[in-house]
Amino acid sequence: MASALSDRAGPDMSGLAGAPAATIAARVRDGDATAADVADAHLTRAADVDRRVGAFHATGFAGIDPDRVRAEATGIDARPDRFALPLAGVPVAVEDDVALAGLVTGHGCGASGEPARRDDTLVRRLRAAGAIVLGRTRTAELGVCGFTRKAPGAGGPVDIALPPSNPCGAGAAAVAAGMAALALGRDGGGSVRLAAAYCGLVGLKPGPGVLPLPGAASQRWFGLAETGLLARTPADAALMFEALSGTTIGDLDAVGIPRRVAVSVRSPAGRGRLDPDHHDAVRKAARRFAELGVATVDTDPPYPSGLAREWSRRWRAGVAQEAADVGLDADVLGRRTSGVVRRGRRELRRDRIGSGVATAWRDRMAGWLDGGRYDVLVLPAVGSTTATMRGTRPVPVPYTQAWNLAGLPALVVPVRWGATRVPVQLVGRPGSEPLLLATAACLL
Repeated sequence: MASALSDRAGPDMSGLAGAPAATIAARVRDGDATAADVADAHLTRAADVDRRVGAFHATGFAGIDPDRVRAEATGIDARPDRFALPLAGVPVAVEDDVALAGLVTGHGCGASGEPARRDDTLVRRLRAAGAIVLGRTRTAELGVCGFTRKAPGAGGPVDIALPPSNPCGAGAAAVAAGMAALALGRDGGGSVRLAAAYCGLVGLKPGPGVLPLPGAASQRWFGLAETGLLARTPADAALMFEALSGTTIGDLDAVGIPRRVAVSVRSPAGRGRLDPDHHDAVRKAARRFAELGVATVDTDPPYPSGLAREWSRRWRAGVAQEAADVGLDADVLGRRTSGVVRRGRRELRRDRIGSGVATAWRDRMAGWLDGGRYDVLVLPAVGSTTATMRGTRPVPVPYTQAWNLAGLPALVVPVRWGATRVPVQLVGRPGSEPLLLATAACLL
């Protein structure tokens, strides 16, 4: 990829690479920059850093095609409505399970097949809003792991205070390293939120049915997985959410903030180590709410036993079903993925994937939020941001999976803690995505 991207490489003097999406779009709409300028700045950035970061596919049917990117940017500059496009010229990275016209959808495992005849609905909506699809990021096989394994010789995202061994998702790494302004992802147990936590970004998992799923699927992983988004700021995330959902949020300040917030540091899974700085970040968020006049209550949600077990059952069955839908045999997959598929097939044969546990948990949370009059729950996103991959198994992630099972929107945002940024997680009621984004904005 380096040679392909470097043909026009040079230092970015425009300040566009690494700028917030809102800033990029405003500059293109105002005529201060063109979409072609934006494309060149981000292609240059990718040429400079992706050999170390390894966010994009290097060769073959996926990755970055500079000629396509520049042609797309030229098309945006020629649009008569470019002065009103909400994502004018904003570069977006998409995962390998999202169809791009003319490319084979690899699902993170090099799946073969016919090139897609048309863009996925998600891509069409982004392009309609003026975004540039920069390229496809490396993706874990069938989305099984929340962390994308690094390409040979690659490290972590640059220009953020994280060690290169951190297991950052490729889309998050692309945004954190300034190669893209926004990224699409899939969150079935925390993937988008975990990647945001490790890369100092905002990561949103909306509730069911709020955003389209790739391939116009009615559900993924038996209701666990949702289309998520990654951005540098809550305002950028709001712009992307508006483009994908068709709803209007507007100024986050006008959305307002919660009236009453529940604060908890307990793990929904009943296990997992919590580092002191992550404990303190939750407390700092609570103090910030108090300063804004928000009532804060230290209280734990009514977590039932067996949440992690039920999530795992659905996850395995969902991965097995997806492998079958894509036409992949377990033997062609990596060791960990093939093991998940085989166990998931047993779950499917036993027909143990009912909706009872998830529905009961969702109703239990709804009753708890209503009874306490809580608008938002604040809790840790991860127990530590210094963990690395352990062989073929990632570190435990006990703070995120419960909200996929409950079908509640959840968001991760970094809270400044001294010289560093430590992530916290916000969980809300169904339909509270705008409130979560506005709440996140007041924590930065």
